[in-house]
Amino acid sequence: MSATEFTGWGAFDKNCVKDGSFKKFTYKPKGWDETDVDIKILYCGVCASDLHTASGGWNPNQDYPQVVGHEIVGIAVKVGSEVTHIKEGDLVGVGAQNDSCLECGQCKNNRESYCDKGQVGTYDGKYYREGNGKGDKSYGGYADMHRAPSHFVVKIPDGLDPAIAAPMLCGGVTVYSPLVQYGAGTTAKDVGIIGIGGLGHFGLIFAKALGANVTAISHSESKKADAEKMGATNFIATHGDDNKWATENRRTLDLIIATTNDAKMPLLDYATLLKPGGHLVFVGAPEEPLPQFPTFPLIMSNIHLTGSAIGSPKIIKEMLELAAKQDIKGWIIKRPLDDVNQVVQDMHASKARYRYVLVNEKNGGKL
Repeated sequence: MSATEFTGWGAFDKNCVKDGSFKKFTYKPKGWDETDVDIKILYCGVCASDLHTASGGWNPNQDYPQVVGHEIVGIAVKVGSEVTHIKEGDLVGVGAQNDSCLECGQCKNNRESYCDKGQVGTYDGKYYREGNGKGDKSYGGYADMHRAPSHFVVKIPDGLDPAIAAPMLCGGVTVYSPLVQYGAGTTAKDVGIIGIGGLGHFGLIFAKALGANVTAISHSESKKADAEKMGATNFIATHGDDNKWATENRRTLDLIIATTNDAKMPLLDYATLLKPGGHLVFVGAPEEPLPQFPTFPLIMSNIHLTGSAIGSPKIIKEMLELAAKQDIKGWIIKRPLDDVNQVVQDMHASKARYRYVLVNEKNGGKL
């Protein structure tokens, strides 16, 4: 493999997830700039975003082929001359964002996810900053190698298992960022997490680590025992035709993080759970529009509906340091990279408990 050609598992059409038809192929990474880092991939988490993108669920005009995967951990094997915080041989990671303008007010205030010129995804993006990579397509982590602008490459702290760290780089920080922003454990003492899946289980774990009283909110009670092991002290099951669960738990939560991708979620009932001044933060992204929502309940309870996207490199570093310090572990299942087609089908069938991590054994990853 040359420095100008990488190998990965590509999605070539919208049926690739359903059919399990990802194919191994070679492709050109972005043009090399001296601000870049080449990473020999050891582990890559499997995110629901991978499936939404690969299947064209979020974009019916998807630009194929796609090499998805944006929870990448590996060894820095080539480091540009202008890079100062990474050296060859370091264990490093890359999350869902690969680049931004680095010049606007958002970028300069560690809010690169909200760059005024738009973020470049670790896959399904186009690099627009001046340099050899301008106009090139971004390719993700279901591969042997990944090339990334160094600003978005973070070191993995000593003592943190790299396989555990991988899914934190998107799944973990996607919930950690709004938890911190909206005061989990400080101004928001009582926190609810909707959905106990890849994102939601991290929400429970990190909300607990930040000192909050945690309530798990799920359609059924099938995951109640798991939720309690993850730190939940309360559990709300929303199944059934009545909404007693909403009235019985009215105004009990300061903050709710909604991780579900269900477009038919009972939005008004969820809002009922908030205390006046509370925030309902969406981090899941359904493929269909959310239900219509009356404004009067918002007005009378001073409820805030908002969204949050991933997290900056600064927030990722902070999260990883907390995970290393408190020995925080997501619930992962490691699978060989070459089994990717079965893995994405299992993920699509909701079999993950609670995050799959692809292991590149050829590069030294350990099952």
